[in-house]
Amino acid sequence: MSPSAPKLIVGLGNPGAEYTETRHNAGFWFCERLAQDLGARLNHESRFHGFVGKAGDTWLLLPQTFMNRSGQSVLALAHFYRILPGEILVVHDDLDIPPGQLRLKFGGGLGGHNGLKDITSRLSSQDYWRLRIGIGHPGDKNEVANFVLNRPRREEQTEIDSAIDRALLAWPKIAKGDWNAATQHINARPAAPKEKA
Repeated sequence: MSPSAPKLIVGLGNPGAEYTETRHNAGFWFCERLAQDLGARLNHESRFHGFVGKAGDTWLLLPQTFMNRSGQSVLALAHFYRILPGEILVVHDDLDIPPGQLRLKFGGGLGGHNGLKDITSRLSSQDYWRLRIGIGHPGDKNEVANFVLNRPRREEQTEIDSAIDRALLAWPKIAKGDWNAATQHINARPAAPKEKA
């Protein structure tokens, strides 16, 4: 497990206005908010097939290749700047986690996520960090494609936004490479709202 601070943060999503508010773009939402918080301007870089920004020593990347070719963009930037897999954090939507919850982990399986599959294939490694943003599951695997390419319900969007807020609060820990503290903060389940007496 890499103890170093990340040199590349990748938000996963699909390009185009029709996908902007869909569940599959949760990784984009996080990176856009992070760029805003850090004052990093995201500009389109054709050589890296995506929108790219920099804050301090950290690169931010939003691939514009469509989800199942995300690795093309990640590899291009990582190779150019000699960034190792263990120095990369990929932020993506996750069907196996309910809205409002997050998981930060190093390595592991791909959970059927096409963006992760392509990144792992191109990097020839699955030893990179992932921040999984819960979007919930439709309950029927045949509905998954339709589900991720549609907008969350209003109450789900509120939960996802609050989870992203919580992840952004952990950014100073991630930026320092204090992954243990960041993991404890991010993976803690949010307190359930108290019932009124």
